Amino acid sequence: QVQLAESGGGLVQAGESLRLSCAASSKSWFSIITMGWYRQAPGKQRELVAQITGTSNTNYADSVKGRFTISRDNAKNTVYLQMNSLKPEDTAIYYCNTVASVGWTVKEDWGQGTQVTVSS
Repeated sequence: QVQLAESGGGLVQAGESLRLSCAASSKSWFSIITMGWYRQAPGKQRELVAQITGTSNTNYADSVKGRFTISRDNAKNTVYLQMNSLKPEDTAIYYCNTVASVGWTVKEDWGQGTQVTVSS
């Protein structure tokens, strides 16, 4: 299992920025395949926000393209989500996600989530 430690959520006003971080660790040998961020707003399903592969290929939800940037520090097993021009509709709990080879298996793990609230 891979443990994910998220940080960087908070309360901001519309138009402001936040940066989320997620550091992965494990007691076992592991190699991350993809890291990403999902979000879930009240009453809605969890949705993909952005994802990045080991070769830095990225994928974004249409709603955040041009405003959010995902990046990855492979040496630190850490993924970042820079969120600019935040809107009230970005308010949600943001979850870090990773798919990794752990030992001889491939596992998917989730962070505990960090609250992002954008006021109008």
